[in-house]
Amino acid sequence: MLSAARLRILKEVALHGSVSRAAEALSYTQSAVSQQLATLETEAGMALLERHPRGVSLTAAGQTLLVHADGILAGLEAAGEALGEIAGLRAGRLRMASFPTAGATLMPLAIATFRAWHPDVELTLAEAEPEELVPRLRSGELDLALLFEFEGQSVVGGKGELTRVELLEDPMHLALPAEHRLASRKRIALASLREEAWVQTSGASPCAQHVVRVCHAAGFEPRVAFESDDYLTVQGLVAAGVGVALIPQLALSVVREDIVIRTLSPAPPVRSVIAAAPSGPRLVPAAGAMLRFLGEAAEGMARRPSRPARASE
Repeated sequence: MLSAARLRILKEVALHGSVSRAAEALSYTQSAVSQQLATLETEAGMALLERHPRGVSLTAAGQTLLVHADGILAGLEAAGEALGEIAGLRAGRLRMASFPTAGATLMPLAIATFRAWHPDVELTLAEAEPEELVPRLRSGELDLALLFEFEGQSVVGGKGELTRVELLEDPMHLALPAEHRLASRKRIALASLREEAWVQTSGASPCAQHVVRVCHAAGFEPRVAFESDDYLTVQGLVAAGVGVALIPQLALSVVREDIVIRTLSPAPPVRSVIAAAPSGPRLVPAAGAMLRFLGEAAEGMARRPSRPARASE
């Protein structure tokens, strides 16, 4: 395979008509230039230079190669400039994905900051659950994803091909109809809800599975009456009095007037929100910048009051 470095040497020799003058222009020794030219002729399989008492000239093969070398070197230079723009966040793209509640709350804050600093980088955002996003990260389909996991779980795993950044803790709160018998209490023991019907996300979802686990730990099997992966629908079903639900705080940015949100005693279940991206050389510069902005956005959210807003506020 022809070497770009040796093509540059051939171009300088053709320009100066002399091996010694080309060596001087390149800050090489004359012997080093001569060796590189000999190697290039071996790679080409034919003579590229004609030696004369006062210098050198290109053979027909050398002239043909030089025509192509100009295009090759120009293309390499353009590629280097394009890579520099990506490294400097003046170009490129960042393919992101998030689970829905973080995509509606945390991610927009980070995107707004990223856009203000790096307006020339193209951003895309898809939505899916963590178990769908991790394989897409590993395959290279995504550059960054927002995920969540519960205690004792690790959605990223320990193989080392993904970098994880812990962003915030997202507690799950109890949603009750406003007229519920326990609505006047500020903190409620999970065991006191053993006779209730439950509204939860689809049975295969990590949140629903964790709700079942914490109910088992409290000594009962939850009687699931309805399932929905839309937390606004879950709120509506709770408001209608057909069940109670555990809802993550990120899904409570707006709360209906006809339900109440209470804290479980002695402690609520908590899911950890994390950002994940490929490790090492697969980490694109834009992903590194977005990880920093996500961290800043998470810190800002953590400083805000934890009381969910009501629709009328």
